Amino acid sequence: MSTSVETASGPQEQTGSRNLMLALVVIASAQLMIVLDASIVNIALPKIQTDLGFTDANRQWVVTAYALAFGSLLLLGGRLGDLFGRRRMFFWGVILFAMASLLGGIAPNESLLLASRALQGAGAALASPAALALINTTFPAGKERNRAMAVYAAMSGAGAAVGLILGGVLTEVDWRWTFFVNVPIGLFVAAMAPRYLVESEGNDATVDMPGAVVGTGGLFGIVYGLSHAAEQGASWGDLQTLVPLIGGIALLGVFVLVEQRAKHPLLPLRILADRNRAVSLFAMLLVGAGMFAMFFFLGLFVQQVLGYSPVKAGFSFLPFSVGIAVAAGIASSLVGKIDPRWIAGTGGILAALGMWGYTHLTTESTYLTGLLPWIVLQSIGMAFLFIPLTMTATARISANDSGAAASALNTAQQIGGAVGIAALSTVFSSAATDKGKELMTQVMQQAQAKGLPMPTTAAEKAAAAKQFQAQYGHEIQTFASTQGFWVAAGMILVGAIATFLFLNVKHEELATDGHEAVHVG
Repeated sequence: MSTSVETASGPQEQTGSRNLMLALVVIASAQLMIVLDASIVNIALPKIQTDLGFTDANRQWVVTAYALAFGSLLLLGGRLGDLFGRRRMFFWGVILFAMASLLGGIAPNESLLLASRALQGAGAALASPAALALINTTFPAGKERNRAMAVYAAMSGAGAAVGLILGGVLTEVDWRWTFFVNVPIGLFVAAMAPRYLVESEGNDATVDMPGAVVGTGGLFGIVYGLSHAAEQGASWGDLQTLVPLIGGIALLGVFVLVEQRAKHPLLPLRILADRNRAVSLFAMLLVGAGMFAMFFFLGLFVQQVLGYSPVKAGFSFLPFSVGIAVAAGIASSLVGKIDPRWIAGTGGILAALGMWGYTHLTTESTYLTGLLPWIVLQSIGMAFLFIPLTMTATARISANDSGAAASALNTAQQIGGAVGIAALSTVFSSAATDKGKELMTQVMQQAQAKGLPMPTTAAEKAAAAKQFQAQYGHEIQTFASTQGFWVAAGMILVGAIATFLFLNVKHEELATDGHEAVHVG
């Protein structure tokens, strides 16, 4: 027997509220598990490489395999939820994710681990858009839904930081626990989902297979090309970068043509025709680019320059998780009183200022003065960005299209992350090369002024290069990181300006938008 969510007080309302809270726990747990898995293995990579014999070139695929499957299958996963039931796709996505995690934890070799990572990405692509769509169809518009959206957005924003913390702690025990930890969480979520999540009706439409093939192929090409550009030693001019990128963009062009003619399109273009939704997705893409890059480069800085252990490095991001959780609560209360453009725009300014703060890092910087203030400021800004933009990206959407809208939002974040890491990696490499040449010239000029002999043999040159790296490596890395942070700050600032100028959703609309009250229990 189900329990109706009513406005009158009494046992029915109390039961409905309790069940809504449990539904939120289920959705938030799944989202946190999915998001943190994008970063939890980063700290474990060196030990994974040693145990399973990955080469330096193939090591990156532990991260890339997950990103490729997740990013390229999101549109299909969201539409499958619209067609066949979002709770059903959420359930099977979580089950697939948990079983793939178990496979990764017991993987005896490189091939099986990479296969498990791809399967994790596929499970995430089914579960993540369904989770966001379920918020729209499970929680009544207004305070209840705003709170649920705030929790969902906080999980999306803090997941990467939580992943670094868990990755550090679990790696100290055994890197395999970075995979095993997902199994009990996934089984708990799967067990609770049928009881506390409401199934959508679905419809009798068929899957848009041409759109699925072309759209998935296009996203795969873009994510692959960007991921390759971010690899050490790669460049934007490499064929392995250019061909997938150009091919992916071309396929997305074909995808638009296919969707215009499809009877039941994978991504109804009316979703993107809404100006406010388009602005929200654009801003989320840029914010995702800055945030993912921030975690990537700061994670390297605290370990390689500050000399933190994996556990200490992970816990150095704890203030970000706490800050975004606290600020998310504040932001969720503000969206019913202030138009989203002012909340998100202000958040973008704060987040950009936080990123700007990292541009002042030096080899003499300390955590308390050089990092902590900016981490806290950025966490507040990110929360003020994520909460209203998550709402405006899925507002004023029909129930039949909510899965597709959710997948578009998730896709923007995933593509943004790939763009950010690839772009900033290029900036980092270029800045490191220039700084290295500058310092090398100074060292040679000083040596010549002192009349010191120059290295001539291969052994002497190798020894000199090793000494140079030991003496100036941290300075080069720090300088290159600060240049990347300048670019990331600019990305987030552009997103903030676009939000201020073009987002015109009124806060009253977020309090009334949505579907009728549903049944839970």
